Amino acid sequence: MTPAEILAAHGPREAMEYDVVVVGGGPGGLATAIRLKQLAAEQGKEISVVVLEKGSEPGAHILSGAVMDPKALTELLPNWKELGAPLNQPVTADQVLFLSETGAFDTPSFLIPDCFHNEGNYVISLGNVVRWLARQAEGLGVEIFPGFAATEVLYNDNGSVKGIATGNMGVDKNGELTGEFQLGMELHAKYTVFAEGARGQLGRQLIANFKLDAGKDPQSYAIGVKELWEIDPAKHQPGLVVHTAGWPMDPMTYGGGFLYHLEGNLVTLGLVVGLDYQNPWLSPFEEMQRWKTHPRIKAFLEGGKRIGYGARAITAGGLLSLPKLVFPGGALIGCEAGTLNAARIKGSHAAIKTGMLAADAAFAAVTAGRQHDELSAYPQSFETSWLKAELDQSRNFKQWFKKGVYVGSFMTGIEQWLLPMMGVKSPPWTIHRTEADHTRLKPAADCPQITYPKPDGKLTFDRLSSVFISNTNHNEHQPAHLTLKDASIPVTVNLAKYAGPESRYCPAGVYEFVKNADNTDRLQINAQNCVHCKTCDIKDPTQNIVWVAPEGGGGPNYAGM
Repeated sequence: MTPAEILAAHGPREAMEYDVVVVGGGPGGLATAIRLKQLAAEQGKEISVVVLEKGSEPGAHILSGAVMDPKALTELLPNWKELGAPLNQPVTADQVLFLSETGAFDTPSFLIPDCFHNEGNYVISLGNVVRWLARQAEGLGVEIFPGFAATEVLYNDNGSVKGIATGNMGVDKNGELTGEFQLGMELHAKYTVFAEGARGQLGRQLIANFKLDAGKDPQSYAIGVKELWEIDPAKHQPGLVVHTAGWPMDPMTYGGGFLYHLEGNLVTLGLVVGLDYQNPWLSPFEEMQRWKTHPRIKAFLEGGKRIGYGARAITAGGLLSLPKLVFPGGALIGCEAGTLNAARIKGSHAAIKTGMLAADAAFAAVTAGRQHDELSAYPQSFETSWLKAELDQSRNFKQWFKKGVYVGSFMTGIEQWLLPMMGVKSPPWTIHRTEADHTRLKPAADCPQITYPKPDGKLTFDRLSSVFISNTNHNEHQPAHLTLKDASIPVTVNLAKYAGPESRYCPAGVYEFVKNADNTDRLQINAQNCVHCKTCDIKDPTQNIVWVAPEGGGGPNYAGM
């Protein structure tokens, strides 16, 4: 049975009414909810708020580097230290390295642009910060529903957003109902705030439906592949933040590495690769494994133990790709909209700030008796915010790096180091992009093949052992959440023209080309491995793969990531 047939046979769904529904329990969604309840308490009014989180708990699906700028958190919760926020390790030093295969150039401190200076910031586990934010929200009276994935946008007769519906549970892969079947529920709201993160399933639909990206540059993305290590205490330098450019990326591929020293002999490290790369033989996962073998990185890890793994797509288009933030009945915040500052490699502070701005607008509207209209006060306040000014300074960052690492590094130095020294806060020029990431792949025959070394199981690893330590789990009998518009295209187009890039860009071994009995090829989808990174939804050259939310609670269960 299709979802529509199930609803027709077993509906109507139970409906719950709220003033504000927040889709996504990350830093932006929780900041929205907290701010709404703070305003209600300050003004002696009531406002009902619910947060839906598709992970098994808040923080379970959260993956970030991360170095956190506490500016927005301080605005939201000025006493966060007294409240026990897990920002425990201040940044103590910055290193920016340009790598060759065996060597490295250390950028002198005085030449490091402001965007790579992290004085006053903290090395954190964003998942742990989100778990803490969830406790603060619940303490203020916010309802949080973990394990419930929002899978459908509901509309009023006039086209405005009415709320969302959660997915059905207890349906097998053939669409038949099991003994554990449970019909999804509807959550209606005066305003619905979407905070699903980069390439959100519902956010993508809303952007298309309301044409929110009209006149904007195409959104651009990168994939971050991350590991968590416990290292030799003698090699641990608490608060050291290392960023790398250059090897193993070729000069025309956007990307860079990070290695951050947390407290407790832990380091978080990984590689970010722009999803506008052109060579279909490239594997971001394998590039990350190769990056760890560089002497400057390997030196920290030898004698240590890998204890965590994950991957996630991030938005990188910046201000020029930012869609309209509001539509009748709702708003986009954080990485759902694309407010991450790629030049600073930071997005959590932007998510929190946009969540607060959206909450201010929604609270004013609800208490004025409004509903389902546009929260125009939100984009208006964004325009005058410190976040808009910050993103404006970095608006050309990704565009310059499209011209190669040398041009990108030089122009970033001009815009983020030289111009500020001259008192110019925003570059006087603007560089636009016109190509979406999925259009950038070249035919495999036109590109050099890349041969990656076999993993040694000590420093470098394969994808399946990596997925295992991400604690990823899906019910193998549920309907596939990685869907194909046309089942023939992976073989007739992707394999024939691009050598099957989905088998390489997926960091979890989900996509695998196998031989049938008659020696023909077919794409096998190992959906149970999926870590919800959304890379396939972004990079598939024909946009034939569509990621949809699986049964609530499925996916990774990250610890300390």
